[in-house]
Order: sequence, then C-alpha cells, then structure tokens
Amino acid sequence: MKLESIQAAEKKLLLNTYERTPVLFTSGSGVHIRDEAGHDYLDLLSGIGVTALGYAHPVVEAAIAAQSKRLLHTSNLFFHEHTVELALRLTEISGLDRVFFCNSGTEAWEAALKLARAHAGLLHAEGRAIGTKFLALEHGFHGRTIGSVATTHKDKYREPFAPVMPGVEFVRFNGVADLRAKFSPEVCGVCIEAIQGEGGIHPVSQEFFQTARELCDSTGALLLADEIQSGLGRTGQWFAYQHYGILPDVTTVAKPIANGLPMGAMLCTDEAARAITPGLHGTTFGGGPLACAVAIAVIDTIKQTGLLAHVREVGGYFREQLEVLRKRHDCIVEVRGRGLMIGVELDNVELATQTAAAMMAERIIINRTSDTVLRFLPPYILERKHVDRTIAALDQILARLTHSAAMAGAAPAGDHSHGQ
Repeated sequence: MKLESIQAAEKKLLLNTYERTPVLFTSGSGVHIRDEAGHDYLDLLSGIGVTALGYAHPVVEAAIAAQSKRLLHTSNLFFHEHTVELALRLTEISGLDRVFFCNSGTEAWEAALKLARAHAGLLHAEGRAIGTKFLALEHGFHGRTIGSVATTHKDKYREPFAPVMPGVEFVRFNGVADLRAKFSPEVCGVCIEAIQGEGGIHPVSQEFFQTARELCDSTGALLLADEIQSGLGRTGQWFAYQHYGILPDVTTVAKPIANGLPMGAMLCTDEAARAITPGLHGTTFGGGPLACAVAIAVIDTIKQTGLLAHVREVGGYFREQLEVLRKRHDCIVEVRGRGLMIGVELDNVELATQTAAAMMAERIIINRTSDTVLRFLPPYILERKHVDRTIAALDQILARLTHSAAMAGAAPAGDHSHGQ
C-alpha cells in the first residue's frame, strides 16, 4: 500500500491518538531510515529513544532469527533460559537486586507504583507509621496508563481521565524546600526522573535528588527513579542516577532495552521486593523468550563495543557544537542534557515548530517536546560526521527562519512554559 491509501485507511480504522508526519518508512540501516521513495533520513530520534543500536544491527537480527526458530512464547507459569540471564545483567549494571519484566515503560511504572503501595502496606503491618501518598515532580511524565497519568504533571494528560488515581501531590522541580515541606510519613514513594524527558530535558539537581533519598530513608518510603527514556546507556552511564552516586529503591527501564521489540522492566531492592508475593502482580507477555534474547544481545553489545564511552564522547561533542550555535543564534535559550539525551530550548513555540519541520525537510529527524525544546535522542552508534551534518543544517535553518521573522516585523510571540 502507498502512503495515501494507508493514511485513508488509518483515518477510518485507527483510534486518533497521534498526529503523524506524512512519511511512510519501509526499511533502515544504522542511523538512517528509508522512506518508500528510497530517501534516507538521519534519525536523531531513534523511535523516541528506542533503537539504541540503530536499524538492522547484525547482532539484533541474529538474536531474533535464532530465538524465533526455537521459542517465541511460554507463559510465566513455566521457565525459559533467558529470564535469569537478562536479570543477572540488569541487576549487575543497576546495583539493584530483583527484576520484574513487562512489555512497556508505562507498565513498568505501574509495577513501581503498585510495589510502593504494597511495600507501605507491609511496613504498616509491621508497625511502621507510613501512608499511601506519592510525591511526583512538576513537568514530570511517567506514561499513559491511569496510575502513570496520575503521577504525570501536565493537566492535558490527566484531566480528560479524571478522577485519576488519588493520593498524588506535585512538588516544584528542584524545589528542595517544597519537597521537605510536602514530605511526611504519609508518603510511600517519591517519583523522580533524573533527567526529565518529555518535560524538556531538564536534569534534576544533585541537592534535590540527595534530599529525596534522605527523606525516603527516614521513613521507609521508596525512591522511584523513572529511567524509561534516560536508562540503558542513553546518558553515557547505564542509568542516569549513576551520575549522581545515588541508588534508588526502584527503577524502571523500557525504550532501548530490546532495540525496538516491546519490552520493559522494573528493578528494585530486596527490601522493596518483600512486598510482592505470587498473585499480587503479573503479566502474560512480559519477559518472553524473544524479547529477553534480544535484550541480552543489546546489553552485551553495548558492553563489548564500548558504547557507553562512545555515547559520552559523541554526546559531549554534540553539545559543544550546539553551544557554538547558541552563541551565534540569540533564539537559542539553553542547551541541556547528558550523553545522547539532548534538548535545545528555543525562545518561542512557532520557531521551534518550524525548525523541527524544516529539519525533517532536510531529512533529519528530531522532534519537539515541552513546546519550545528540540529533542535529540539518536542511536548510540551516532558518529561525529552525523553531528556535523546536523549542526550545519540547524545553523542554516535557524538563520533563515529568524531572518524571515525579522523581515516580517517581529519574532513570533513567545511561550516559555515547561508544559509537556
């Protein structure tokens, strides 16, 4: 089917959840993805942070081929050989003790929320004074299911589904005093993204993260670190919390773990895991043989090829070049992020919208988050030559668009909100 016929069929048949860009992709290789006309696009979004090893990676293809010939699925009522292999790798790189496998990031976060409530119930039964409340951060994003939405700050994600899960209060981002004021023995969990993704690539401060850790330790509440976008090497460490030297009680991963196959995981300490017994939580498809086999291949490849160091090196170069652009273009407010999780905040919504579209016209894929932030989440195999191409294109586009706005008499009206 051609693009036009697919668009017409989707308009009739699919739930209207995304405003799609009118491009039909058919294949990919490395950091490039190809459309139906044979045009290659430099993908600096990697399926929203998913294809960490790029497209058609031979290790991933080999893992899929080998496992698909043996076993695709067996229920979690039985054993298969890959769950322990993968769990050992994840606990080793995370510093945590136990793993729950699922199918997506939002499912991993739901598991984390349920674990925090169950753990609080266990502590309460043991005589501890602890409640069921969650503290979450302003501008945070944790997913689309009803619990995840309840801990997501932006009204547009929560209000259409009200009433959402009760017992959530939002804390000012990096507001240490606000965190201390709102924390109490009623809190069972504090929800943190070490680097907010949908919220605009904002790193949490060392002081805020450390304060959250100390407060949780004081009562037995769990510190929940959402690493769905920042985890598994995206920032140049296996997990973004490792930049801070702080170990959470629970973390969640998903996007890059199986390089495009649906998979997620929640990791936790032995103490937190005490609260879950057979029957309290589960999944039909989570931790299946195929997804686990591919995730093992992804983690081993990142290790064996030194990709964490590569992410730090190329990500550092990328940010340096973006800082050069910031000095040349007044419309760039700030460059933020770590490794290959980078945001470039522009000074108004219209310019950010036009810039993302113009980059697409140059066959360079990025997207816009938090209204004014250009987001870069490229595959970990990105090279300096790809950065140079991106910087050259962005330089020309910003010059052209700001010149056109100036000629029209004024820059577009600004919107500096942190909304999702």
